[in-house]
Amino acid sequence: MLECAFARPRQTPVSTKTTPYLVRAWRLTRMLLHVLHGALILAVRYPRLTNPERAVITRAWARKMLDIFGVRLAIRGDNPGFYPANTLLVANHVSWLDIIALSGGTVSRFVAKKEIRTWPAIGWMAANGGTLFIDRSNRRDASRVNGQLAEALEQGGCMSVFPEGTTSDGFGLLPFKSSLFESAVIAGSQVQPVAIRYLDETGALTDKVAFIGEATIAQTLGRLLATRRLTVELVYGQRLQAGAPGLATRFELSAAAREEILAALGLKEERVEAPCDQAADPALAPN
Repeated sequence: MLECAFARPRQTPVSTKTTPYLVRAWRLTRMLLHVLHGALILAVRYPRLTNPERAVITRAWARKMLDIFGVRLAIRGDNPGFYPANTLLVANHVSWLDIIALSGGTVSRFVAKKEIRTWPAIGWMAANGGTLFIDRSNRRDASRVNGQLAEALEQGGCMSVFPEGTTSDGFGLLPFKSSLFESAVIAGSQVQPVAIRYLDETGALTDKVAFIGEATIAQTLGRLLATRRLTVELVYGQRLQAGAPGLATRFELSAAAREEILAALGLKEERVEAPCDQAADPALAPN
């Protein structure tokens, strides 16, 4: 018997109406132009700016992109600021859209799987935006990334990780991998849990933009462009100070952060008989 994702009952959307094709084409055109604008900023302006100055530009760019997609950003809880120093953000992971949503609330640099570095355009933008890349097939690579994370945090940076190690449908929460929490222990950082929820126009939880299974970026983008209205909700939990009583190790920080996100998602832990797909992959097992 395996401890798996902790899920709420699925909610069936009331409305199935989609946007007209002209609206989708207009959104796509605006998106491509905004991506080109972002690439120009990364190539020309970013190298000359401080991290706080970059954060101001990044948040504005992210919020405009959400507006282009017709996505409303809703923030609940105590947002620590647009670029809190020495802070490790940890969030559940549903979609590539999570990165844009999080940047619209609290700007940070991200840790991503190394494969993204080879993606056309996206890989270049991620690398030039300060993303750290990790080889998830090699457990020893976590040590290297932890060193880079800790150094960035100690220098006043704000970094983000998705400790599930993969995406889910947003209806549950997968087990956390605790390895990258070690960076917060080393740097004496604050850990900020953030729960990400996607809601349709009726206010029901939806997996329409979930990047799971055999879905491709193009498919999820197509579903997003066809969605009339979508809300992404960021729920900030209680901040956790690494090194405080009960939060001295990466395991304690991971467990406490997961409890905060579970509570924000309105989930309760339970054991299920059916194993998760991720449980079959040793590289994704919690540690």
